[in-house]
Amino acid sequence: MKLRLDEIKKPVASEMKIFEGRFEQHMKSSVPLLDRITHYIVSRKGKQMRPMFVFLSAGANGGINDSTYRGAALIELLHTATLVHDDVVDDSNLRRGFFSISALWKNKIAVLVGDYLLSKGLLLSIDNDDFQMLHIVSEAVRRMSEGELLQLETARKLNIAEDTYYEIIRNKTASLIASCCACGTASTGASKEQIKLMHDFGEVAGMAFQIKDDLFDFGTDEKIGKPAGIDIQESQMTLPVIYAMNQASRSEKRRILNIIKNHHKDKQKTEEVIRFVQEQGGIRYAMEKMISFRDKAYEFLKLLPPSEYTESLKNLVTFTIEREH
Repeated sequence: MKLRLDEIKKPVASEMKIFEGRFEQHMKSSVPLLDRITHYIVSRKGKQMRPMFVFLSAGANGGINDSTYRGAALIELLHTATLVHDDVVDDSNLRRGFFSISALWKNKIAVLVGDYLLSKGLLLSIDNDDFQMLHIVSEAVRRMSEGELLQLETARKLNIAEDTYYEIIRNKTASLIASCCACGTASTGASKEQIKLMHDFGEVAGMAFQIKDDLFDFGTDEKIGKPAGIDIQESQMTLPVIYAMNQASRSEKRRILNIIKNHHKDKQKTEEVIRFVQEQGGIRYAMEKMISFRDKAYEFLKLLPPSEYTESLKNLVTFTIEREH
């Protein structure tokens, strides 16, 4: 039976509902244009997996309190700021199927909105002396920026090592989920050791999450809601491609690299790369690695007292690798 997010969310459903209202208040501004834009952002929220990780981690490590709500809001504010800025950098018109802020209000306004959200997050923490959580999330934002820059640098070289790929996704994606779990735990007044445990849990869960995202590039358009081969078209070297390249002969490797570098916009050529990756076992290998990271996350959870929160955290990890979009 497939896991559903509303079932996983049950132990924190009431807290998540309260959080939605509080988060909208945190976004408010006296500037009408800014208020319209922040309302647009709030009304188009995604699965809300990040706040779920925060609340479930707090529940599993001592209990949810006001500090937990602020931790979840801090993460959402800073992460939303990075997404708004990312859409400017990537010149992206869409975000989760909706028009991006930069598409609707242009780049200059989008950058300023991102700056506003960043400042709101910082002030929320400083005004409430939540310095430990601010440090956790600021560290994640630093790592996310480094991960993005490393990915941009390696996109020029194309032929990257598997270890470099892991470094990119550990910084770019996993650091944020790690900070969610660390913040939720820190909000309960837990020890540094317990916060570290939950940070490490979130990191391996985030690694599994990103590999699953990379595997979507080899699925069908209908199921995943994005064109197959989009990463290849953007010259991004994901784990299935990296593994397949390592198995190929030198001439085959050179041919595939040439397609990714010079013909990545050609749909037929992209499909050729996808077939090559499938034939070389790249998809199977990536799935094995994803399951390995999932199992590491399960091992961390065994160190927590059994509870409905811990069970939901386990189910949330399972959901991240079984989702269809």
